[in-house]
Amino acid sequence: MLNAAFVLDPAVFDDVYGPSLARLRRVARVIHGPAAEPGPMAEVDVLCTSWGAPRLDAALLAAAPRLSLVLHAAGSVRAFVTPEFWARGVPLVSAYRANAVPVADFTAAQIVYALKQGWRHVLAARERRAPVAPMPAPGTYGARVGLLSLGAVGRLVAGRLAALDVEVIAHDPYAGPATAGVPLTGLDELFSTCDVVSVHTPLLPETAGLVGADLLRSMRPGATLINTARGRIIDEPALVEVLTERPDLFAVLDVTDPEPPVPGSPLFTLPNVVVTPHLAGSLGAERARLGALVTDELERFAAGLPLEHALTRESAERLA
Repeated sequence: MLNAAFVLDPAVFDDVYGPSLARLRRVARVIHGPAAEPGPMAEVDVLCTSWGAPRLDAALLAAAPRLSLVLHAAGSVRAFVTPEFWARGVPLVSAYRANAVPVADFTAAQIVYALKQGWRHVLAARERRAPVAPMPAPGTYGARVGLLSLGAVGRLVAGRLAALDVEVIAHDPYAGPATAGVPLTGLDELFSTCDVVSVHTPLLPETAGLVGADLLRSMRPGATLINTARGRIIDEPALVEVLTERPDLFAVLDVTDPEPPVPGSPLFTLPNVVVTPHLAGSLGAERARLGALVTDELERFAAGLPLEHALTRESAERLA
């Protein structure tokens, strides 16, 4: 039987691994954790992590000569992987596809709400402390929705929107022409022709500040920008400037730069923006989906079957 250690934030252990723990124990003996810091690692074959994962540096690797699998029940791994880890050749599984599910659910809901100008009505009624009449809104029939990136989340969002009478287009330099059945277009057209633009691109050197003043000013009248990816993808000072100039535009930001926004940020006072505290990803019981995915992978590994969610160094660098 494999020996496993849980090294993660203990506060999330019950949500993430609790529902799958009995199944996991059938193929692995837990010899350490849950704990925030690595304990004795000499006998560990499988390292189970999530939020609060340890840095997989040379010291940890040297202390774990038997390590043969890392299971990360969360999304991006860039904060804790190292060149030494990749050189070791240990398989690394991420549950990013499972974490993409609630992000897509949240995004699809926000897109529909944006096409009905829902937030604008709520904020206007609160400001006036009185009912407001329906404002002009695109609605869902025949509206055009643009997705910036067709990664795991973008593809799921496209699938959810397929049930609606909306036109979906995307910009993604890495996507093939048949990705999710969504037509690809240029970045300029995405912003200038869509009623809603939803950002799903990973934060890379080439995407930091990608959405700047020119793209924002090109958005069609009454359009909404949604960001559930990373705050730095949007030039936030430019966004504030354009939202101030263009009260017809609206922004729904689940991520910001910095995160959380500094106290007194205009993002909290502008009438055409709402900020949510990075809640699109897995919360509460939704986190059990992450533990279930990596437990599935552990069962495959123990049975000598190929892993389905292992990352390469290249794919890991493209995760949001």
